[in-house]
Amino acid sequence: MTHVPEITLTEEGARWLESAVERVRADARALDALFPAAGRMCGRGPVPGAPGWTVDEVVRVRLLLALPRKGAELGETLFELYSHGDAAERAAVLRSLAALADASDLGEAGVPIVRDALRTSDTRLIQAAMGPYAAANLPDHTYRHAVLKCVFVGVPLAFVSGLDTRCDEELARMMADYAEERLLAGREVPADVWPLVERHPTVLTRINALIGEER
Repeated sequence: MTHVPEITLTEEGARWLESAVERVRADARALDALFPAAGRMCGRGPVPGAPGWTVDEVVRVRLLLALPRKGAELGETLFELYSHGDAAERAAVLRSLAALADASDLGEAGVPIVRDALRTSDTRLIQAAMGPYAAANLPDHTYRHAVLKCVFVGVPLAFVSGLDTRCDEELARMMADYAEERLLAGREVPADVWPLVERHPTVLTRINALIGEER
């Protein structure tokens, strides 16, 4: 299943998930009760081999993949779930976007959810928001500022999708400005900032000229 890690559930949890998926396929309204119950029924622990993911997130994504809705209608349903959910439920909606883009023709209908998450200070939501869906759908300006926000709030850039292809010279400049401010204030620069700066030699030359070899 693209963008969704595999999990091993207890026998009881697996039965519950199988039944829940069938109920959602038959009637999308069943999700209102099943979506919040996922953590209680299947667990909330980390997923081995999938940093950042939790079991309840995977279970909730599988429920969302069972929804008999597509495109804009699906986007509206997701926004409702996100708006009324707790932090764990919101993170699961964000995690689901890439898989739903592949399976259910979500298109750009999930972008408002990503934008809302990026306006928060919740690092779990910001991390979940910056997955493959954001990398594929956020405009350049928004993506750059989202990466900068990750640096500011402490979300490791290893969790940010798309940097290999979307780190342009402007983003490198923004990272260099951030690094310069930190260094001149005598503060440490996160190690994952430097690889972005170093991708663009003109930006690296500029910051080295300003601050020398302080790092």
